[in-house]
Amino acid sequence: MKMLHFDYQMEVSYSIPVDKCYYTIKCIPMNCGTQRLESYEVSFEPETKYSIGQDGFSNSYFYGREDVHHKTFTFGIKGVVTTGLKAEKAEDDMEYAVYRYPYGLNESGERIRAYHDTFEFTNDMSTYQKAEMMMRRLYQDFVYQKHVTDCNTSAEDAFILGKGVCQDYAHILIALCHLEKIPTRYVAGMMIGEGASHAWVEICQDGIWCGLDPTNNKLVDDDYIKLSHGRDASDCLINRGVIVGGGEQTQDIKVHVWEE
Repeated sequence: MKMLHFDYQMEVSYSIPVDKCYYTIKCIPMNCGTQRLESYEVSFEPETKYSIGQDGFSNSYFYGREDVHHKTFTFGIKGVVTTGLKAEKAEDDMEYAVYRYPYGLNESGERIRAYHDTFEFTNDMSTYQKAEMMMRRLYQDFVYQKHVTDCNTSAEDAFILGKGVCQDYAHILIALCHLEKIPTRYVAGMMIGEGASHAWVEICQDGIWCGLDPTNNKLVDDDYIKLSHGRDASDCLINRGVIVGGGEQTQDIKVHVWEE
């Protein structure tokens, strides 16, 4: 087990003032089988009243309305999470049935299906061993590069491009796992050593969720803090909302995770 401290800071800047903003921010570490949220504090600028809700995937989020005119909106959350607890179990078949099938950005196309056909699985391989083999190969064959994809890039398009970021690695691995009929879900979170939010996947074997990080070619351990999970990145978007005004906008995120 580890006790991890985290500090997540987000700043959204606008070219013209925002008259009104309705927001949801999905950035509260989960309480689940592998981790426990011990404490946290949150800040908004301009100050705003907020509520806490939960979506259909058990992800918690802040939501509210900002009526003060502003050109910069900042959000911060810091706290402590205990990681490395027991395994996260799927309650029943219905819980992970939705993660058996392609959805949105993780749908495979001709190129991903052809790539999947190059894997030589043996009959005695477990679900986990198959997923790990695909992760290792993807790490070798795909290149990490920023600013070549965006939040709307599909797994197939990223694979054809041959490069991308953690979201793309996760979507491609999910697509490959689905072709093996492996229940697989997208995970958004944070980890030691990363200066921004991160993404990985979880596969379900024998009712247990197991984390794989294809971007770093490693198994998810107690250096990771999970924020949310879903079918693809759209279910885990940290910042979402509607604004009146604002013009062009830019977003800057800084994340720090450390152990004390």
